[in-house]
Amino acid sequence: MAGLFEKGAISGIGETEYSRNSGRSSTTLQMEAALKAIADAGLSPREIDGVIPYATGDTVAEDFITNLGLPDLRFSATTPLGGASVLASVQAAICAIDAGVANHVLIPIGRNGASGSAGRIGDRVQNLPQFRVVGEFEMPLGQIAPAQLYAHMARRHMELYGTTSAQLAEIATTIRSHALLNDNAIMSEPMTIEDHQNSRMIADPLRLYDCCLESDGAAAVIVSGADRARDMAQTPVYVMGIAEGHPDSPSTITQRPDMTTLGTAKAAPRAFEMAGVSHGDIDVAEIYDCFTWIVLCQLEDLGFCKKGEGGDFVEGGRIALGGELPVNTHGGLLSQAHMIGLNHVVELVRQLRGEAGRAQVPDAEIGLVTGYGDMGDGTVAILRR
Repeated sequence: MAGLFEKGAISGIGETEYSRNSGRSSTTLQMEAALKAIADAGLSPREIDGVIPYATGDTVAEDFITNLGLPDLRFSATTPLGGASVLASVQAAICAIDAGVANHVLIPIGRNGASGSAGRIGDRVQNLPQFRVVGEFEMPLGQIAPAQLYAHMARRHMELYGTTSAQLAEIATTIRSHALLNDNAIMSEPMTIEDHQNSRMIADPLRLYDCCLESDGAAAVIVSGADRARDMAQTPVYVMGIAEGHPDSPSTITQRPDMTTLGTAKAAPRAFEMAGVSHGDIDVAEIYDCFTWIVLCQLEDLGFCKKGEGGDFVEGGRIALGGELPVNTHGGLLSQAHMIGLNHVVELVRQLRGEAGRAQVPDAEIGLVTGYGDMGDGTVAILRR
């Protein structure tokens, strides 16, 4: 499992302002973020020879060739795994670099899901290939939005293990408290447990504040070969371990033998084995948080606690800054912005560079980041400075 160990590194990161009304196209936002990431890496656009656009977005490789002036693009791909796509793209980029196909691969994400239609979550889910199966089993019952689809999993977990809505509130309020330290976060007002519990029900048991944002903005990262990254502009952040996993019965949630386990449970052991580290070595974690329950479930599937113990694990400040495992130090999809999880990668790179400002985890050396696909695909990466 050590095949990709430290073969690649994140050499550049870039973000736009996140908002609810950018007044800009998704393509324009992505070009801004891409140029920032390229500059951060100390490169020129001419040196980018690979690009992996978001599979269900509104841009293709040719858009970046045309707008950025990439004269020698040798590698392009897409990884259609919904929110698991970002880390699947990082894995694909490292594979291309290790094979000698490319040297510097751009991975961009852009959305105007709040003010426009590019990347709106409900629309995207309905356009996924596997939604054909959802159309057979779930849609006839009126379940067409992600909150409705994932509510089954959360309720099942509650019935089996006694997980409570108040425990989900611990996740929402903790991540909101981190967003308050981030000047580029959409949500800027404090949230209490009572605020969460009094918010309207969206799909039982998921309340409004259990759900992520629709937002405008873009993020981008540059993946380079580890040997090249050592001599580039920024302190390189090396990819120690990376993996993807897919749930049993991957196309429909309600037909699974176990609705409380994600593809993360298959990816995590491979990523940890490749990285050669243990859970106790992780200083900070950026966990894909489309819904609070997905965070709780991933913490279990990652192995930070046993299945059914996630509710207890997130209590008592354990996942807050200063706790045992700080989670989503930037505010996540719940409170910063929904950039399909690429903002999680950007934040982890900042943490490991020591550039996270008021949310900096002291002496952070090793961090973990996850992605979660729309029907349960899971991706995991472990990074170090």
